Amino acid sequence: MRVFLDKSEVRGEVPAPPSKSYTIRALICASLAKGESRLDNPLEADDTRAAREVLGGIGASITENSGFWLVEGDNFHEPARELFCYDSAATLRFMLAVCCFVPGQCRLVPSPLLARRPIAPLIKALKDLGAGIREEGGALVTSGRGLDGGLVEMAGDMSSQFISAILLVAPLARSSIQISLNTPPQSKDYIRMTISTMASFGVSVEASADLREFRVFPQEYHPAHFKIEGDWSSASFLLALGATSGRLKVTGLNLESLQADRLMLDLLRQMGARIDADGGVRVAKSELLAISADLKDAIDLLPPLGALAALAKGESVFNGIGRARLKESDRVKALKENLGAIGIQTHLDTDRLFIKGGKPHQGVVKSFDDHRIAMAFSIIGASKGGLFIEGAECVTKTYPDYWDIIKSLGVKLSEQPDR
Repeated sequence: MRVFLDKSEVRGEVPAPPSKSYTIRALICASLAKGESRLDNPLEADDTRAAREVLGGIGASITENSGFWLVEGDNFHEPARELFCYDSAATLRFMLAVCCFVPGQCRLVPSPLLARRPIAPLIKALKDLGAGIREEGGALVTSGRGLDGGLVEMAGDMSSQFISAILLVAPLARSSIQISLNTPPQSKDYIRMTISTMASFGVSVEASADLREFRVFPQEYHPAHFKIEGDWSSASFLLALGATSGRLKVTGLNLESLQADRLMLDLLRQMGARIDADGGVRVAKSELLAISADLKDAIDLLPPLGALAALAKGESVFNGIGRARLKESDRVKALKENLGAIGIQTHLDTDRLFIKGGKPHQGVVKSFDDHRIAMAFSIIGASKGGLFIEGAECVTKTYPDYWDIIKSLGVKLSEQPDR
């Protein structure tokens, strides 16, 4: 699908979509608990559908109701078919660890896009703890013998999902598990989110203050009533729209959230955006200034901030961007190519991306099958107009209603078949 955006003025109030990260973590914790859990305000999107389907394939019962899901857990069995993870990295990584405890064999199959994303460090760590895993024809096959426990060393500067995957299943191991990170962790808040979600289901994790050392003793998950908060990652695009094209109020965001991308609020303020965070986050069109920001702990903010930098006065610098190359697309390359296509100068220096703000001209950009790239360029399209985004349907990964939502807020857009 191709979306055309014209210069627009946005107005209104919109709830933030539910958090993808919390939804998937809560689904897994509930599926590991004996009894029925209730998850309020879950996200319904491609990534969470992947997690639901894989969990359902190994025996979890997930009943979808309006505004909440009921999850009956602790009933795992060998799946009757392959477990397809679609494009969801969290599903593949977390469920690889979970499937180590499922009787019999599980075949986890990634999409071609997901197969390009790293997972080898997690496989090694799980094997070091006693797991039976082999690669076979593009699938990851687990033997169901569980984890023995013990000490495992991992790099902290890879994906935090590798650490979270082991933490989620560590209580099920035959003896305690210790995780020692030989480099400082990145995306620390996602690790804190995992630990917090586990605690809501009755499981405790011992962690050092710097999140370099973890210890988890054998224990049981317990059913819980868990409410999922709004997603700061998806809301960052709405806040950026308000700062560049009108006036918006975004509700349902927790200002004390453990989500790393709550940093968006501070960075918008640094760029000069007019923001009021009392009773919902209100943001109004402002003259934005260039910014220098380290994004190593909030790497998903690079796309919306890249769009804002293109509209800001001066040259912005974003540090700590290496892991952005390992997402649904190489987001550094995608931003550079798309910004260049509409007349914005960029420069890459090792782990830093420089974006010189200016006046983007009309043109055509590509989503690179990456939901955050597509949404990022909607910010520029609504602000300046005359912009086509190809492959725009990829937003269903985390925000299926995005185009309808922003259209209801006043964004002038039309949908066309891709050429």
